[in-house]
Amino acid sequence: MNRKLIRPGLREPRDHRQDILTTKQLRRRSLPPDETQAETNYYLKQMAARTPLVVVLEDGEEIRGTLEWYDKDALKVHRQGAPNVLLMKHAVKYIYKEEDERDRGGNRADA
Repeated sequence: MNRKLIRPGLREPRDHRQDILTTKQLRRRSLPPDETQAETNYYLKQMAARTPLVVVLEDGEEIRGTLEWYDKDALKVHRQGAPNVLLMKHAVKYIYKEEDERDRGGNRADA
């Protein structure tokens, strides 16, 4: 009677622990970056151009001036005819360019 010999494949025996690790690594997604650098790029552009900005604080107060420098937690705004001011970022509601305000104001007057 002829019996067929069943042989394992010619590859090396595999360690199943390695298979599990690679499967887990494949399933694990990479984390998104902490920063997109959009904020940094915006600040650098405004600083280089010395763009007049309006910084609106959480309480509604508006600070007008140019951005002198920034770091992780603060902005330093240079103001004409008034002392420079250091603003903590958590107190800032939003920032916009003064020219945008003039453009919107001009359009309203024409309407």
